[in-house]
Amino acid sequence: MGTYRLRCSLVGHELDVRGLSCAFFPTGSFVSVSRDRTARLWASDSSSKGFTEMHCMSGHSNFVSCVCAIPPSELYPRGLIVTGGNDNNICIFTLDNSAPLYILKGHKNTVCSLSSGKFGTLLSGSWDTTAKVWLNDKCMMTLQGHTAAVWAVKILPEQGLMLTGSADKTIKLWKAGRCERTFIGHEDCVRGLAILSETAFLSCSNDASIRRWQISGECLQVYYGHTNYIYCISVFPQSEDFVTSGEDRSLRIWRKGECTQTIRLPAQSAWCCCVLNNGDLVVGASDGIIRVFTESLERTASLEEIQAFENELSKATIDPQTGDLGAINPDDLPGRAHLNEQGTRDGQTRLIKNGGKVEAYQWSISENRWMKIGDVVGSSGATQQTSGKVLFEGREYDYVFSIDVNEGGPSYKLPYNISDDPWQTAYNFLQKNDLNAMFLDQVAKFIIDNTKGQTLGQTNTEFSDPFTGGGRYVPGSFSGSSEGAAADPFTGASAYKSTTVKAENIYFPKKEAVTFDQANPTQILGKLKELNGSAPEEQQLTEDDLRLLENMLSIICNNSVETPTAQQLQTLWKAINWPNDIVFPVLDILRLSIRHPSVNESFCSEKDGIQFCSHVMKFLNPGGKQANQMLALRIFCNCFIHPLGEKLMMSQGDLIMSQAIELKLPGNKNIHIALATLALNYAVCLHKISNIEGKAQCLSVISTVMEVVQDLEAVFRLLVALGTLISDDSNAVQLAKSLGVDSQIKKYSLVSEPAKVNECCRLVLNLL
Repeated sequence: MGTYRLRCSLVGHELDVRGLSCAFFPTGSFVSVSRDRTARLWASDSSSKGFTEMHCMSGHSNFVSCVCAIPPSELYPRGLIVTGGNDNNICIFTLDNSAPLYILKGHKNTVCSLSSGKFGTLLSGSWDTTAKVWLNDKCMMTLQGHTAAVWAVKILPEQGLMLTGSADKTIKLWKAGRCERTFIGHEDCVRGLAILSETAFLSCSNDASIRRWQISGECLQVYYGHTNYIYCISVFPQSEDFVTSGEDRSLRIWRKGECTQTIRLPAQSAWCCCVLNNGDLVVGASDGIIRVFTESLERTASLEEIQAFENELSKATIDPQTGDLGAINPDDLPGRAHLNEQGTRDGQTRLIKNGGKVEAYQWSISENRWMKIGDVVGSSGATQQTSGKVLFEGREYDYVFSIDVNEGGPSYKLPYNISDDPWQTAYNFLQKNDLNAMFLDQVAKFIIDNTKGQTLGQTNTEFSDPFTGGGRYVPGSFSGSSEGAAADPFTGASAYKSTTVKAENIYFPKKEAVTFDQANPTQILGKLKELNGSAPEEQQLTEDDLRLLENMLSIICNNSVETPTAQQLQTLWKAINWPNDIVFPVLDILRLSIRHPSVNESFCSEKDGIQFCSHVMKFLNPGGKQANQMLALRIFCNCFIHPLGEKLMMSQGDLIMSQAIELKLPGNKNIHIALATLALNYAVCLHKISNIEGKAQCLSVISTVMEVVQDLEAVFRLLVALGTLISDDSNAVQLAKSLGVDSQIKKYSLVSEPAKVNECCRLVLNLL
């Protein structure tokens, strides 16, 4: 492999180039985004060694910070371009129009990372600490778990797997919308991710390191070479070699784990890089220029262009605090004669004293010479070197002031971007720090006075604190019988019955809730009386209490026209508070009673529903008694039978499903059947309404549970739930495919008994 040399420099953007991505059309093209609020498509120019700006896109009202391309589809044969910006929006562009095809809204702060996957799936990360999964123009699910900005996102080749990297220093692996694993090792913000294979990936960080990870969680290797923040990482096609770019003004090429070439740039921040299909490297920087480097002699720039680049590089100024130069004492440095000695490795730096200046040189093995990379200036102290470089709580700002409210008292950080409204920023600052609103004008004026007239990258270091008058700038922070297990959920019979009705209509969409109705009142009451003596004295039931519950159970199980009394319900509620190890017969009574309209109405009312729901959820604790877990799930399933119960279950769906999914691990088929039935009942309700995020969560649960269940009745109910969710909904079909559900369920098409499993599976696959 050869050495990379300049191919061309592309001028067009007016401010920092913050993101790059290979494009699908035309061949060999790429797209760039900038703080100048535009995205530009660059196509290889056959008549020269460079690129031509083919298309300019604008739609953001603030800086554009990230970009990715969506592969061609039947509807969009040339693919789509996706951009994210500081206006919190995501814009989707075709190559036929400079205005967005549509704009995705949902994030509450800057969208700083994007990744595309199969079937048009899009993953976005934001300063609001969340990542979102999009399909077409809809948000399908929100990934929550990070505690700081999500700087990096990637969709893995295996369907349903996604990665997010955050300013909280962690990386998370998500499967079907649920966090499966957290990778810990980086000591600062994770800024970039790159996929090596289905089982391995790379990450880069503000800690100036690169890590190679196994998808199982093991960190295989740590690479060092950069001396400052590493912003971006990109992998060569069909290779495990990669390139990185960062705050030390460099683009670095890594072969077999070693940094084999360092390319210095005449700009402080090398924000982004990408590798084209032909192996050429593209880097975007804080000077607004895009530079392309190549190994190909045919595509290498002319000697004049290379000389111009080197001249530009030699005139750059270097702050030793941001590079790999270390502490500098000019008096101890050698003169130009020191450059007569050859370097020992590519990218080695050497400082010399030339008159009154300190100059930095880099050794180039390919050129066999020292190349000047700039003049070293004094330590910058607190001055800001480039636009957007100051980090505060994992986010970038143009300024981060420290404000002393009282002399000797605590200081407060005031982050500000020059695109922000000074008064809104001042208001947010006062609200966050519980300061008197009377200071609004004072703080706003302070912001204006200390940023007015400043161009990006320059800082007024002499400012007056709005409170104290001081001048300081600080940049930078989840046993019972298998009741109902053999019962067909549609006929209530103990075996599947054939019918002449069209098969799909038997299974899905399922239109009614499935409940757990079978009971043996004598056994339940016998157990209740037996355990009553074990209850704490103040919670023990009297003979009258026991008779009340016996009469109520008789009403419920015999379908009597009578209605349970308020006193009976109060007694039931009293017994529900028994200790966890003896409460299961009471939960069984509740499981049966909640099917009665008046009991459902009482417990699931707007007044008492939340308290009821919260109490039952306590029994879903993963470390709790399995009988309680199963009965709690059955109670929730039976709630769906009446309107008020259904309304309560839907309003608390996120909490219930998130807690219930933690019960997927125990090898208890009764719990798995109850869990599958709960998912089925949610699917029945979601089929009636337009709630794609709700469907996404339910699909995630189905996919997650499908991985661990072995009981075929549970599998059958999950298949019916899946078929119900995706019936008559193309978005849900696409989402299910993107989560890899089709490959996940194929094995059930080979099941011979019961026949309903393979038949249902094949029908679902047809829908997909």
